[in-house]
Amino acid sequence: QNPLPKTKKLIGDAGISFRNAFVASPLCCPSRASILTGKYPHNHHVINNTLEGNCSSKAWQKSEEAHTFPALLRDSAGYQTFFAGKYLNQYGHSDAGGVEHVPPGWNYWVGLEKNSKYYNYTLSINGKAKTHGADYSKDYLTDVLDKHWLIRQAKTPMSNASVQFLDDAFRKRWRTLLSVDDLVEKIVKRLEVRGELDNTYIFFTSDNGYHMGQFSLPLDKRQLYEFDIRVPLMVRGPNIKPNQTSQMLVANVDLGPTILDIAGYNVNKTQMDGMSFLPVMVRSLLSWRTDILVEYEGEGSNVSDPACPLLGPGVSECFPDCVCEDSYNNTYACVRTVAPSANLQYCEFDDNQVFVEVYNVTADPYQLTNIAASIGQDFLEKMNHRVMMLQSCSGQSCRTPGVYDPRYTFDPRHMFPGHGPGRLRLRQTMK
Repeated sequence: QNPLPKTKKLIGDAGISFRNAFVASPLCCPSRASILTGKYPHNHHVINNTLEGNCSSKAWQKSEEAHTFPALLRDSAGYQTFFAGKYLNQYGHSDAGGVEHVPPGWNYWVGLEKNSKYYNYTLSINGKAKTHGADYSKDYLTDVLDKHWLIRQAKTPMSNASVQFLDDAFRKRWRTLLSVDDLVEKIVKRLEVRGELDNTYIFFTSDNGYHMGQFSLPLDKRQLYEFDIRVPLMVRGPNIKPNQTSQMLVANVDLGPTILDIAGYNVNKTQMDGMSFLPVMVRSLLSWRTDILVEYEGEGSNVSDPACPLLGPGVSECFPDCVCEDSYNNTYACVRTVAPSANLQYCEFDDNQVFVEVYNVTADPYQLTNIAASIGQDFLEKMNHRVMMLQSCSGQSCRTPGVYDPRYTFDPRHMFPGHGPGRLRLRQTMK
């Protein structure tokens, strides 16, 4: 049985399910910043989960928070807004205002201090700290958040990378979804009792994927592959017919523009990179975008891990068996293409060799064979140009036609200086 059966029935079956929904960056804080701002990471400048990486930093608060979609909903469109749960990984840090800081745009705020915890955590209740312990009956986070929603309406460390460990971790993660599924059911039923369900849009999605053993990587995200960048997305609401499935390509940078569009706010007045997919949900479209940008800046340590001295500096998130989840040279930019004639991933790594990986996801859904060395030079030139264009785009320029869009035009003379195809080195595999 698949997880979240209630959620699928009450949201997916009652509305539309997107089969090609992706994140702009497969890491919590950059992805959540993209959801809030509608921008790619190179425009909101949140690059990782640390304060130094601009995660909930003072700089983020000054430059971006006042322009997020909830701030625009409340201040410009007159909506009442409510937040409950994890915000950004460094929210509540003493160097960023502590839990007293309530981000602009929220009428009622229940923010989790820092990163994900189910027990022994602190919540900011409209700027006031509330600590919780380890009593399941009164402290389990998902249930506590449900109680706050109701009021408003009326990791265990890893010892090894064994298969047994991964199986146990997988089961535990599925178990946590039981309470999420129950929470969705409660919200839908409350809206129905209040007579508000038919006038409410409900979105269900995630900020990133997750791997658990794929390519011998233990537990994390951060990678360019489907298991880390692909997310669920289901929406129900007014004028959305039930039991729809869409193959259209959407990204988390589109959530803010879509919600603003639903509220009647002119998205063109913002600096958001994404586009509203409201037209996809309420009527059939003959054409839609064919690609999105996925980008990530790898993290590493300047010194060697004493437990893994042979690895040298430059790696991070290492497990006791010296398998590491990240490194400085895990910095990449990808063009993820979904079009009638192509289902592809093209990626360039920002390292000394500018390695390239290309996958035909239709023929090779598990991304086992890098076809960069066997694909035509014309394709490589076009995709190299496209990835550089997207990495420098902002606002409307992020929504120009992709390589597999009939409107696309390419002139090699317009290649970015220093980033022509001659610099590319084709990596056969990194598995």
